[in-house]
Amino acid sequence: MRNVDLYFLNKEEPFKGCLLALRESILSKDPQITETQKYGMPCYCFKGKAFCYLWTDKKTLFPYILFVEGQYLNHQKLETGKRARMKIFPVDPKKDLPIRTINALLQDALLLYKNGTIPV
Repeated sequence: MRNVDLYFLNKEEPFKGCLLALRESILSKDPQITETQKYGMPCYCFKGKAFCYLWTDKKTLFPYILFVEGQYLNHQKLETGKRARMKIFPVDPKKDLPIRTINALLQDALLLYKNGTIPV
């Protein structure tokens, strides 16, 4: 079993189910997306270049998607915090996933790599 798989298995519900659903959503966007683990968190790469991570907030334990090139993404629910380049999309694991929004953000992020805005 890979370390990245253990990351998910070691979570408790409802966090585990939420993270697994996010994982599936990310991996289903393109066959060239690969999953690895960097900095202790699941990392998703497009053609070998990291485009997003899954992580949990230290205080709330709520999951979020971290978009590496978030500076290029504009959405009212994306949070910058103290980051200059990255943005996060927080998710409440106790509610239904906003799957349309998540899919749109993932597609927008991937388009940055596919259209050459972010070289791969």
